[in-house]
Amino acid sequence: MDCRLRIILCFVILTWLKQGACYKQKGTYNGWSYAYATPNAPADDSDTIAGACGYGNVQRRSYGSNTAAVSTALFNNGLTCGACFQIRCVDDPQWCLTGSPSVVITTTNFCPPNYALPGDNGGWCNPPRHHFEIAPLAFERIAFWKAGIVPIQYKRVKCQREGGLHFTIEGTYFFFLVVVTNVGSAGDVVGVSVKGSRTGGWVAMSRNWGQIWHSNINLIGQSLSFEVTTSDGRRLTSYAVAPPQWQFGQTFQGRQFL
Repeated sequence: MDCRLRIILCFVILTWLKQGACYKQKGTYNGWSYAYATPNAPADDSDTIAGACGYGNVQRRSYGSNTAAVSTALFNNGLTCGACFQIRCVDDPQWCLTGSPSVVITTTNFCPPNYALPGDNGGWCNPPRHHFEIAPLAFERIAFWKAGIVPIQYKRVKCQREGGLHFTIEGTYFFFLVVVTNVGSAGDVVGVSVKGSRTGGWVAMSRNWGQIWHSNINLIGQSLSFEVTTSDGRRLTSYAVAPPQWQFGQTFQGRQFL
């Protein structure tokens, strides 16, 4: 084979591998699982504003810039919202930062599939791929921006939060909503109950979508207590978090998981 043809063929194969055409979900190594990551485009603030977890502006939810949207395989229909993962770039000396430093991110959004593109070339979040679309500042702590897509290792870690849980009250007098954020320890909430000063007991709330919880009861004019359960089975009660004169749109602070 002509030498020039060999060089061209090698370049094509390397490019193909770089794009993940031979993608195969690896297993785990010393507690780390394998996946891929891309940076969220600078002009796209979907990881910091709104999003499929219902957090709204995560900069105001105490999550800062270390956030990510995750693929279907990781999102768990929104139950993974709030969970923390430690991520590091591996096996790509050209684009990974020296020493493979890691960053801890919070899941705050969903990276939807793009079935118009193959999973190995653009459809990075298509099932069954494990993929993280990371906010720009966090991505640049593990890899060079120009990489586009990099192989990573990730593992679930405990969330470290400052202050107590935040309860943001939304909805109307007949459709009570609460968004629970700044959750430490496991980070992801699987159950919420509310107790008004006149309800006589705890009322289990239903998950509306993402991490927004609702109940069809009128709690106006009552002081409110909340009981939160996380995915590791821990339960935390914050009594009299909101005073009787609370208003929709307000955020109140409760206790924190230790």
